[in-house]
Amino acid sequence: MKFGKSIGILGVAAAGILLGACTAGGDNQGLEYAPQMYHSVAYEPLTQITDETQGDWLSNREDGKGEFYNSNIYNPHNMNMREPVANTVPRTKDGYLPYRLKAFELEEAALIENPVELTDAVLDEGETLYIQYCSTCHGKGGEGDGKAGEIIGGVANLKGGAYINLPEGHIFHVITKGKGRMGAHGSQITPESRWKIVHYVKQEIQKQ
Repeated sequence: MKFGKSIGILGVAAAGILLGACTAGGDNQGLEYAPQMYHSVAYEPLTQITDETQGDWLSNREDGKGEFYNSNIYNPHNMNMREPVANTVPRTKDGYLPYRLKAFELEEAALIENPVELTDAVLDEGETLYIQYCSTCHGKGGEGDGKAGEIIGGVANLKGGAYINLPEGHIFHVITKGKGRMGAHGSQITPESRWKIVHYVKQEIQKQ
């Protein structure tokens, strides 16, 4: 009986020691499960570590290097990003140049040509996008009679007056930056989708 009690006390003591050993504090961070989840291998511009053995006691990286090694050996001077080629302009992932015209620069916008090739598939997509984003105000037929347009008032009738002769770049610009009561939709619709809407407006709504 006494022996069993002693074993029990020793077991509790051992468990307490083990639990105490797992605590972290001060410079002792304790033991980590899956350390790669805590120490991501990231390129730090100001704190690059070039010694491949740094943190090897902790590492389980597939490349066999230490956990803290984070230097980029492939770029000059260990830079993590190459400098852009002189006199070049970055394009978006779709290949478009950055759209930097201000909301009031309508004349400059009017000179921009639609970069999206006109096809039946593009018109079908343009119709879907128009119904999704534009018909609420402009109406399904573009006459400014959408449900929201009736309440707001002053919505453009895309079939009437000067709107018929608006250049495609002008329409794209207004969709992007907004005009009058129409808010900017550049953050909601991708550039390619905006150009598809322009094709649909010109070809199907305005019949040009």
